[in-house]
Amino acid sequence: MENFIVSARKYRPETFESVVGQQHITSTLKNAIATGKLAQAFLFCGPRGVGKTTCARILAKTINCTNLSESVEACNQCDSCSSFNEGASMNIFELDAASHNSVEDIRDLVAQVQVPPQTGKYKVYIVDEVHMLSSAAFNAFLKTLEEPPAYAKFILATTERHKIIPTILSRCQVFDFKRIKLEDIVGHLKYIAGKEGVQYEEEALHVIAAKAEGGLRDALSIFDQQVSFTRGNLTYKQCVENLNILDSSYYFRFVEYFRAGSISNALLLYQEVVDRGFDGLHFLTGLSEHLRNLLVALDPATHKLLEVSEQNRVKFGEQAAACGVALILALLNISSDYEFRFKEAGNKRLFVEVCLMKMANYLAAAAPRPN
Repeated sequence: MENFIVSARKYRPETFESVVGQQHITSTLKNAIATGKLAQAFLFCGPRGVGKTTCARILAKTINCTNLSESVEACNQCDSCSSFNEGASMNIFELDAASHNSVEDIRDLVAQVQVPPQTGKYKVYIVDEVHMLSSAAFNAFLKTLEEPPAYAKFILATTERHKIIPTILSRCQVFDFKRIKLEDIVGHLKYIAGKEGVQYEEEALHVIAAKAEGGLRDALSIFDQQVSFTRGNLTYKQCVENLNILDSSYYFRFVEYFRAGSISNALLLYQEVVDRGFDGLHFLTGLSEHLRNLLVALDPATHKLLEVSEQNRVKFGEQAAACGVALILALLNISSDYEFRFKEAGNKRLFVEVCLMKMANYLAAAAPRPN
């Protein structure tokens, strides 16, 4: 059987240019390299799977490259780049602080720092999940981090910046990585699907990207899973079913029933939702998000805030125009209130149904009564 390599590893970026969705970080790092103004320590913060460790490795490779391109990218041909690509670099060291978090581990690292590089310009130490270090380990690290030898560079990465002690933060240049935009994730998935010969419906890629919630590594893991499930033919219907996501068409239908004042249809449709195995809180959260999207879709200026496919963008615009701002705000107020109070409810099913009945009855209740 052929050895399978997951997409997150197979298509891991090897240059700053190929990093997805973090241009504000890569541009700053390239400028620092070009001008020779490299800090002695960097702290990469941000959610999981957005490129922190990848950027750390690219930075480590690039500053040791002996033949940088005009665009400040590693050449991938010199001895330093070749040894890095083969996993045999003697100048780049990675420490996983989740499993090496004791003061002894840091003392070993500090002792290693004192030895100059045998080849190349810099010794680079990448410490992943640095927030996992013990207090004693942090303190043992302070002096070396503040005044390391000229050839030593430190790149620390963490998903929990608030756990890093201030004395460490003050010694590092801090880079905040952001969640990757849905359209950037979809674009990258299209690229990989093309490389792998995977057939896909664009709506299916949007479902995968939305499920990943801004994490590219998560998106690639889900993508691999769905490619296996669908045998290389990603369809919207199969992805929604396999990922246990409530189809957006349900929410569009609910809003239409609210506009029509049809309590019975709203309750029957909720029965379908329950039969598909979705719990009430999951449903209310999705309904509130749908109403928020309708509110955003009212004004073309805020359409860029809609993280949906172009097809759904049009549908949101049409339904928003039909509802109007007053109705959308009223429905959103009801759904948000019930979502907030859901955990306190005794009969969860009845609680959600009362919410739906209130929303379906809103226009009738708000209409002026004849004298």
